[in-house]
Amino acid sequence: MRVFVAGAGGAIGSRLVPQLLERGHEVVATTRKADSAGALRRLGATVVSMDGLDAASVGEAVARAEPEVIVHEMTALADAADVRRFDEEFALTNELRTRGTDHLLAAADAVGVRRFVAQSYTGWPNERTGSAVKTEEDPLDPSPPAHQRRSLDAIGHVERVVTEAPLDGLVLRYGALYGPPPALAAEFARQIRARKFPIVGDGAGIWSFLHIDDAAAATALAVERGRPGLYNVVDDDPAPVAEWLPHLARCLGAQPPRHVPVWLARFAAGGVGISLMTQVRGSSNAKAKRELGFEPAWPSWRQGFERGLVDEPARSAA
Repeated sequence: MRVFVAGAGGAIGSRLVPQLLERGHEVVATTRKADSAGALRRLGATVVSMDGLDAASVGEAVARAEPEVIVHEMTALADAADVRRFDEEFALTNELRTRGTDHLLAAADAVGVRRFVAQSYTGWPNERTGSAVKTEEDPLDPSPPAHQRRSLDAIGHVERVVTEAPLDGLVLRYGALYGPPPALAAEFARQIRARKFPIVGDGAGIWSFLHIDDAAAATALAVERGRPGLYNVVDDDPAPVAEWLPHLARCLGAQPPRHVPVWLARFAAGGVGISLMTQVRGSSNAKAKRELGFEPAWPSWRQGFERGLVDEPARSAA
């Protein structure tokens, strides 16, 4: 199939393109980075420049490509690390999830694209009450921390418009991504090494992780199969902060994280930080396994943190 990958120079897109090519697809890749463009061309992809927030630019790029499938991997996450300014750090990504998605869907409709795969996120968007592990049937958080509301609205937008569009729309809710840089953000790792990323309170917040290569593998599967709808794409091992953070510190060669009470952390991390550390819920990958045939090459962050942070991809889960 002819697959149009928007945001192919990003963390997931750069791992996805070679998998699609290996599976025999023809890939048209968009990126605005010169170094990424060269690497993508060497792999065998056709590279085009596109401004995801400009409707005319998106429409022209898609019309020229005439794809059968569009994959939306456009983000601008960079090295966001200040949870007190969460919505500000994610402002451009939120625009790409709203206006950028709308532009791609409009272009898809104009060209007659039959399948659309979009990136979303699972973890902190989950409702923070009830079961510790959520499925796609569970609601998103009806009352997120104040500084995450715009970001949650953007996630809700991409999930709604893609699944309601007149095509086969699949939304992949990736877990907390890790892997070789930039998948594990340099600032995040620096804070852990400097012991500036403590366990807050009881550290009971449940996180679901996903290696970057497994994210790409699941996306390659979604290009080819699966019914329209939402899919949690995470590993098999949701775990509380108090369990995974010390393990990650050891794998990074850092000292154990400090412990701080909630009242003290509120001054440094605000409501978002408290929620991430003590309240968030994990996600189940049962639907992705059942309907996409997804089997993570890194089924647990335990082995992933130990061996998956260097640029030596595991076997392809696709």
